[in-house]
Amino acid sequence: MYLLRYTAWHADAETAEDAVRRLLQLFRMVLLTVDMDAEDALRLIELLDEQYGVLGQMSMDEYIRLLLAEGLLREEEGKLRPTPKTERLIRTDALNEIFRTLKKGELGNHEVPHNGGGHEPLPETRPYAFGDPTTLMDLTETFQNVLLRDSTLEQFPLREEDISIHETEHTTSCATVLAIDISHSMVLYGEDRITPAKQVALALTELITAKYPNDTLEVIVFGDEARRIPPAMIPYITVGPFHTNTRDALRLSRQLLRRSQSTNKQVFLITDGKPSAIFDDSGRLYKNPFGLDPRIVNKTLDEAVACRRDGITISTFMIARDHYLRSFVEELTCANRGRAFYCDLEQLGKVLVVDYIRNRRMYR
Repeated sequence: MYLLRYTAWHADAETAEDAVRRLLQLFRMVLLTVDMDAEDALRLIELLDEQYGVLGQMSMDEYIRLLLAEGLLREEEGKLRPTPKTERLIRTDALNEIFRTLKKGELGNHEVPHNGGGHEPLPETRPYAFGDPTTLMDLTETFQNVLLRDSTLEQFPLREEDISIHETEHTTSCATVLAIDISHSMVLYGEDRITPAKQVALALTELITAKYPNDTLEVIVFGDEARRIPPAMIPYITVGPFHTNTRDALRLSRQLLRRSQSTNKQVFLITDGKPSAIFDDSGRLYKNPFGLDPRIVNKTLDEAVACRRDGITISTFMIARDHYLRSFVEELTCANRGRAFYCDLEQLGKVLVVDYIRNRRMYR
């Protein structure tokens, strides 16, 4: 579903420039879908070409040379590997795909709704106050104030009361942990739930890096246990034969956020299942995949309460709609006083990214 939309094309309406752009886009999308193994990606494209003719008049060897020339592939130890440029472009594509689906007015600003000691100048001005940086001076209005007071300008008698300063927008920083479920259910029954989750992680990483550099983002994955991964490894995320240790995901999130100096801390939890595992007091993995085990649920809710006490808001993005899962999410949300979203796979990225931007306006 996420790949085939990029494979359709019409040769009679496509220019050479369009063809190159489409082929490069195809490579990036295939890499994301097949977990960033470049050689597997090329094999998949070869199969697609046999069935759909996605390469047009270009041979596979020519296609590889194009990718090398564009800096999307590099040769390393006899193997073809994606470059950092490719990884950056994949993040950009993921973010652009989300923004293309937004309707006008859905996206809020990323600032709190009052003026203050920020660094983004506004059109509004005010009189100078001691300590204001001179870089914020409105030269036109200041000059006008001098002229109104003394039109001769013999000695340009600038006084403190003549100086006008631009108001600044109060900006804030936010520390976020994005926790992605990699339990087996994320690919169960032939439904690919992990690819949309990776696309969201890539988009959020690019959004924060490009637009909100004062914010921080940590990415963790959780199955039987939770572990932190660097953002550069997001496209490599794979699902395993794991249970769902939501408690460990929240524990690790709390540990990471405790290091942050930001007063605004949040966890974005992407999952499609109930908690089915915890570590007991001896450190052994206790698991029960059948129903909602009270022992597992209660320990998970305890961790949600601990997050609340640490000032950490949990936003749960549930991408399954089973009734008993909804009841667990409601308990988790109540325990943390957080928020819950029930969204299908097509809407996941839009809901999460818009929520990230819009709700930062509430932070003080």
